Amino acid sequence: QVQLVESGGGLVQTGGSLRLSCAASGRTFSSPVMGWFRQGPGKEREFIAVIDWSSTVTSYADSVKGRFTISRDSAKNTVYLQMNSLKPEDTAVYYCAAARTISRLTTVRSVDAWGQGTQVTVFS
Repeated sequence: QVQLVESGGGLVQTGGSLRLSCAASGRTFSSPVMGWFRQGPGKEREFIAVIDWSSTVTSYADSVKGRFTISRDSAKNTVYLQMNSLKPEDTAVYYCAAARTISRLTTVRSVDAWGQGTQVTVFS
């Protein structure tokens, strides 16, 4: 079992930036792919970004491409989400996720482990 703990959420003005962090512990080797989802008010949880163990492969949802960057420090078992040019529609609870493969990470029902979530609120 993998345990995930997010940090870094908060309140930011439109156009601002935030960086989220997610520290993984436990059986990280069993679910080496990590990524982020978000769930806005009244919306379903949606995939945002994914990164493989070696940081060779990344993928993003169209809604955040060019504004968000996912990265990881494998030595620290930590993944980051740098969010720039934030918009009010980015307001959501952001969840860190871990899975065995990239394809499994992009689907809510196939994720192996979830963090507790961190709130991001963007105001205009």
